Amino acid sequence: MSTRQLTLALSKGRIFEETMPLLQAAGITVTENPETSRKLILPTNDADLRVIIVRASDVPTYVEYGAADFGVAGKDVLLEHGGEGLYQPIDLNIAKCRMSVAVPADFDYASAVRQGARLRVATKYTQIARQHFASKGVHVDLIKLYGSMELAPLVGLSDAIVDLVSTGSTLRANRLVEVERIMDISSRLVVNKAALKLKRERLQPILDAFAKASNP
Repeated sequence: MSTRQLTLALSKGRIFEETMPLLQAAGITVTENPETSRKLILPTNDADLRVIIVRASDVPTYVEYGAADFGVAGKDVLLEHGGEGLYQPIDLNIAKCRMSVAVPADFDYASAVRQGARLRVATKYTQIARQHFASKGVHVDLIKLYGSMELAPLVGLSDAIVDLVSTGSTLRANRLVEVERIMDISSRLVVNKAALKLKRERLQPILDAFAKASNP
C-alpha cells in the first residue's frame, strides 16, 4: 500500500452518521451509503482515502494492526479493548451516551449493596463492570451477553445490567431503572502509531480538521 493511501475504519449507524460532518470539514465525502450498499469498502471523493465498514468492537483491532490507518471508536469499546498500540488524539464529542447500572424497578439495589449481597450482573462490558464494582467493594458474578441486556433481569438471569444508556427509553419500556452512572461515553479518533509517522503529511490535515470541527 502506498504512503498516500489512507484507510478509515468506521462502524455503521450513529458513529458513521455523526462522523460524516467531520469528514466534510476535512473536504471528504463518502460516495456510498453503508445502509444501502452491500460493500464493506466504500470510496470517497479522495482517490487516496477509503472507508472500511467494520463492527464497532473491531475498530481498535483493525487500527492497531494497521489494516486501517485511523478509525472512530467509542470510549466503551476502547476501554474493553485496552487501547494499547493506539494513539488517541481527539475526543470527537460524538455518539454521546453513558455507561450505567440498571435494575428492575422493584429491586432494592441500595439495600442489596449495603448488605454485601453477591449480585449477578449481565453485561457486554465485563472489564468496565469488573473495575466499577471492585472499586466499590461490591461482590459480583459477571454474565457476559452480546444481545439485549434488558431481558436478563426480566427473566431472572441477572439482578442488574451494565449497559450504554442514551435516552433511557428502552430501560423504561422494560420497567428497568438506572441506579448508577458509571461514566460518560463519547467517541474518539484512534490512529495507528506507525501510520502517524509514515503518513503524517496525509493524516495531519485530516486530524486537524476533525479536532477543529469537534471542539469548536
